[in-house]
Amino acid sequence: MEINKDDIKKRIIYRASYRGTKELDLLISSFVNKIINDLNDDEILQLEKFVNMDDQKLSKLNKNYRENDNPNLDKIYRKFYNFKPL
Repeated sequence: MEINKDDIKKRIIYRASYRGTKELDLLISSFVNKIINDLNDDEILQLEKFVNMDDQKLSKLNKNYRENDNPNLDKIYRKFYNFKPL
C-alpha cells in the first residue's frame, strides 16, 4: 500500500502539538519532532496510532512501559519511554 508520508507526518505533528494539556503537548510534540524523520513507512503508521491514543494512557506509558502492552506499537512505545526531553 502506497502512503502519502508527508500528509501523515503533518497529521502526526498537528495531533502531537494539540493534545489538550500543555505539558503533554510539549512532551509528545518534542518526541515526535525528534524521531519522525528517521522512521520508515510502517513506523510512521505506528506513530500515527500512538499520537491518537488518549492522554491518560500516554502519560502512564511515559512513566511505566511494559513490553508487549501492544506488540504493534512496541518500537514506538520503547522510544517514547526512553525519550528524555531537554
